[in-house]
Amino acid sequence: MTKEERLTWFKDAKLGIFIHWGYYGVNGIGESWSMYHKRISYDDYMAQGKGFTAENYNPEAWAKLFKKIGARYAVLTTKHHDGVALWNTKFSHLNVIEKTPAKRDLVAPYVDALRNEGLKVGLYYSLIDWSHPDYDVVFPRPNTRKDYPQKRENQLTPWERFIRFNTGQLKELSTKFNPDLYWFDGDWEKSSEQWRAESLKDSLLTWNPKIIVNSRLKTHGDYSTPEQGIPVVRPEGAWEFCMTMNDNWGYFPSDTNYKPISQIVRTFVEVIGSGGNVLLNIGPKPDGTIAAPQLERLEALGTWIKKHETAVFNSKAGLPYGHFYGPTLLSKDETKIYLAIFDAPKNYISLKGIQNKVKSIKVVGSGQELSFERNGGAAWNNIPGILRIEIPKVNNLDAYTTILEVELEDALKLYRGHGNAVELNK
Repeated sequence: MTKEERLTWFKDAKLGIFIHWGYYGVNGIGESWSMYHKRISYDDYMAQGKGFTAENYNPEAWAKLFKKIGARYAVLTTKHHDGVALWNTKFSHLNVIEKTPAKRDLVAPYVDALRNEGLKVGLYYSLIDWSHPDYDVVFPRPNTRKDYPQKRENQLTPWERFIRFNTGQLKELSTKFNPDLYWFDGDWEKSSEQWRAESLKDSLLTWNPKIIVNSRLKTHGDYSTPEQGIPVVRPEGAWEFCMTMNDNWGYFPSDTNYKPISQIVRTFVEVIGSGGNVLLNIGPKPDGTIAAPQLERLEALGTWIKKHETAVFNSKAGLPYGHFYGPTLLSKDETKIYLAIFDAPKNYISLKGIQNKVKSIKVVGSGQELSFERNGGAAWNNIPGILRIEIPKVNNLDAYTTILEVELEDALKLYRGHGNAVELNK
């Protein structure tokens, strides 16, 4: 199976849900990084496990919610940099079954719930493990050998033992859960050669020929993953934009700096208009529930997507820069252009460089038909004028982003010239 074939579903997905769930939510501190930056000792960090109960964990409700709001996949942190595994791994005692009141595998029911709802299964896995005794760290760490029951084979270096450990856990995840996507993290600490990235990718494809992998396996990923800052220039190839709702990935109750719903919707529209997906993060509480501000934003985005699903799905990246002041989408057959309007327009809406005849223009969601007029240009020289579009009625402007559907008589033909003198007037 080719890379493009493996990526087919991903390119059409539009929305995924990122789930950062781990010990760090107990005290509401910065994921594994609070250890790295010595804001908390290793022992105090790990003591949070006593409060990681998962007592209200309901993966079926998660999956139903994700499907309802229009997501096509989700990615769960099976193991963050702290080394704590959320599944029943035989390669480490540092897992939620042995170390927390949850006392059960939390990945298996997540996988089953997503599959039951027809969603693609993504597993986050940190290549680095700041608890593993064979992995060097920059902060004080006690002897953790007791948590990693590997044989101390004399012929292996510590790094070779660590690579064997990583490969073992990934084979375990692959054979137990057969994920659709791996979301790696932490590759920046070592080189591609040190990670054995090429052979690891070969192994992943052997275990599952349909697997796709993000770009954090050095140069062996299938798609790029810009984070937190929306790309200004449209990325090439398949990509997703991962973002938090506030300023933290995990549950962090003191962080109330949540992005307004309008920003989340606008970001979603900008990203899909450039051909990407949004991987929108939530950080569930230690008991497995989703905090109200996060739930509110998921529901609001879902309501907007439902209203505009004809534009969101069955579409691809929109027009090149310069034709419209705002994000756009194209239907897959290129007979419809979807224009995104963030603010209340004044006077008229302008669309430039469209050579096709326009059949109709309407407001998605309300169905209001808009009048339009082509002005200027020189059609006999294939120089289209400006398409001047009527402004929608105020009550048909969406609270967050209004979408107009411009239906063409045939597949899109764009004028991309620099303009020239019209030497022969009609």
